[in-house]
Amino acid sequence: MATEIIMPKTGLDMTEGEIVSWRKNEGDPVQAGEVLLEIMTDKTSMELEAEASGVLLKITHQAGETVPIAEVIGYIGEAGESLETVRTKDEVVPEKQEGPKHEGAPLPLVHLEGSYHLCVIGGGPAGYVAAIRAAQLGAKVAIVEKAEFGGTCLNKGCIPTKTFLRNAEILDGVEQAAARGINFADTSFTVDMKKLVTYKDGVVKKLTGGVYSLLKSNGVEVFRGVGKINRDKDVVVDGKDIIKADKIILAGGSKVGRLPIPGIDHPAVLTSDDILSLQERPESLVVIGGGVIGVEMAEALVSLGTKVTIIEMADHIIPALDKEVSQTLRAELEKRGVKILTGAGIEKIEDRSGKLAAILKDGTAIEGDKALLSIGRVPDLEGVGEIEFEIERGRIKVDKFMETSVKGIYAPGDINGLKMLAHTAFRMGEVAAENALRGNERELNMLSAPSVVYTRPEVATVGLTEDQAREKYGDIRVGKFPFAANGRALASGETAGFVKVILDNKYGEILGIHIIGAMAAEMISQASLIMEMEGTAEEVIDTIYGHPTYSEALYEALADALGVAIHLPAKKK
Repeated sequence: MATEIIMPKTGLDMTEGEIVSWRKNEGDPVQAGEVLLEIMTDKTSMELEAEASGVLLKITHQAGETVPIAEVIGYIGEAGESLETVRTKDEVVPEKQEGPKHEGAPLPLVHLEGSYHLCVIGGGPAGYVAAIRAAQLGAKVAIVEKAEFGGTCLNKGCIPTKTFLRNAEILDGVEQAAARGINFADTSFTVDMKKLVTYKDGVVKKLTGGVYSLLKSNGVEVFRGVGKINRDKDVVVDGKDIIKADKIILAGGSKVGRLPIPGIDHPAVLTSDDILSLQERPESLVVIGGGVIGVEMAEALVSLGTKVTIIEMADHIIPALDKEVSQTLRAELEKRGVKILTGAGIEKIEDRSGKLAAILKDGTAIEGDKALLSIGRVPDLEGVGEIEFEIERGRIKVDKFMETSVKGIYAPGDINGLKMLAHTAFRMGEVAAENALRGNERELNMLSAPSVVYTRPEVATVGLTEDQAREKYGDIRVGKFPFAANGRALASGETAGFVKVILDNKYGEILGIHIIGAMAAEMISQASLIMEMEGTAEEVIDTIYGHPTYSEALYEALADALGVAIHLPAKKK
């Protein structure tokens, strides 16, 4: 007897659904539990499984059609069977299916129909990685995302910024060409900001689509909307649909930080989100905050011809950097035309006939067509809902297992403020997922987590700065090797910067590695591995490095710390 396939109701307010694609064609064999098609509503995308075995006899609604709930969209039956006699969906007794297989400790049984082992709020680096890792462990997982997958890094941060910075690299190459014997008849250029933004958007779209595909391929059910936790520890989507789950991962990410400065709401003051979609290049830009985002965007725009001034309250840009590295980076940015003011606070923002002026506390006025507010980001607590977590300085407090003060709810990523970087969020998401499903077994370790700034030259660091190491250990050794003495850097014309290593003088432990120079972002993973494996300087210099490579500078810096560097002048004894 043939069986109806109907458009299901997946939400309280759902009235219709769109058929995205059929996975089977008419006449194809079908097994109960096998995916037949994918449907989309305004809240969720889901795969619809067959509830009976047989042959797909008839498809009555094709891909792209929007169909009311409970309407028949196809039939399953025996090969050659007539559709005159049909069983309704309610008459189908599904074949017994094996439940998900779980690695490690068994997951608690879920007794409520339609509930999940885990619900993840937020589809950024911590959230989508947590969802996929949980699915790999055999869990039934739901994820709720209010915007696009990939979070700040993919949509508004690292990836778009690097797309912009690539333009600066191209122009820099043209500028260096004459010194290398390559002469262009005309090196003038114009900037099509709309095309630049369109290219950036294309890169972002490809990556966000990739994240969505990864989630679907791992069987994660996707819900669209704002997810909040209610008093019963259920996740409520847009105040309507309720998702029940054994455990919750709150990965709400972060949002742009604001400053309580008079005039900060001036329409010419842009956030880091806004500036990545500028349709016209500003003639002048005031960057409020000399952190990573501010410095990277300053370089991207100054290379296109914008006059840029950075205003930073601390005594050096990117305050978390080793001071020597920061000073070198400042000198390189100033060579490129960026004006930098440190130890400077802004009193107010004034309107100057549609433009603006940042008035410093000493009365100095810095004018610009636009300003970029780049003081950093703060945790986004929108998903907290009705739950009272222990909060510390606006951040959800978590333990070493990523669990919050409320048992069964974990908070990896920017929302806990431990280290607001995409790659640390990846690891936090993995740790949270494994602990949510297996019990709190895996601890977070971020001692070897690097930080990277994609300026020219690049900056990459891991571990303690020189000042931090002296304060903590007192007796330390410092080794340094300049890229000006590195064969690969000389051949490439990339001689700015150095590698700096810091050792504990008593035991020879590597405490920190800091790189400013070409390929720093790629080299730092090697440095992180050395620190994660607790390698000593002596062990590293027993390794044979390829020549000529930028990485040799790391080898030579470690050798310098030990007093055995070959390619540095002998030190006076």
